[in-house]
Amino acid sequence: MEYNNVLVEIEDKVALVTINRPKQLNALNAETISELSNCFETLEQNKSVRAILLTGSGEKSFVAGADIKEFASFGKEQGAELSRRGHNQLFNKVENLTKPVIALINGFALGGGLELAMSCHYRFASENAKLGLPEVGLGVIPGYGGTQRLPQLVGKGRAMEMIFTAKMVSAKEACEMGLVNDVVAPDDLLELGKKSAKAITRNSGNAIAEAIKAVNAGYEFQNHGLEKEIEHFGNCFGTPEFKEGTGAFLEKRKPNFD
Repeated sequence: MEYNNVLVEIEDKVALVTINRPKQLNALNAETISELSNCFETLEQNKSVRAILLTGSGEKSFVAGADIKEFASFGKEQGAELSRRGHNQLFNKVENLTKPVIALINGFALGGGLELAMSCHYRFASENAKLGLPEVGLGVIPGYGGTQRLPQLVGKGRAMEMIFTAKMVSAKEACEMGLVNDVVAPDDLLELGKKSAKAITRNSGNAIAEAIKAVNAGYEFQNHGLEKEIEHFGNCFGTPEFKEGTGAFLEKRKPNFD
């Protein structure tokens, strides 16, 4: 299938999926989420693929977040549906894919971008990467699994600090807190990903699929948390602070939440 925003290359049992919206810093709009969903479904069924690498095009960004202009006018019910659709269409699908998905974070991974990276089974980053969940600066909360997956990876305290302050962390800091597995120079990132994926392909695909299911079973409690995230994400929509935060972002000014 041809995609407008996604590139796919397959070589030696490894698929390289590249989100290709460099002018928008690879931001996730509805079309891109739909294309990624279809892409992962197709690769799941492709018997010649044993591991998947996910990255962003260009040198600046993995995924700089969601496309704010698509939902700035949404109300509470539309906001909740946006979150639920994203969970079902892409983020939960990636997490539960029976073929390992490795995120190669080659720059900014912010908001939905970091949430997508956290849905992958593990992550590598380039030295120039910056990671964060800046949603509270828009008057909303992370709505694609960030409130659940970030605490699993870095612990409750660090996760709350990142979410409440909306701060970005460097690749080095992300590695130290367990958010990414390793950090390398930008030119070495793809090679590291391919080396790791190649090691996967030498092992039993069936055993790895069962291992993914077994590991994920230990976190099934998060399903309740994801439902609460959808609810509280939706609650933020239509509030004066959401309108101020998204308006300020689109107008390229600082929000005023006083």
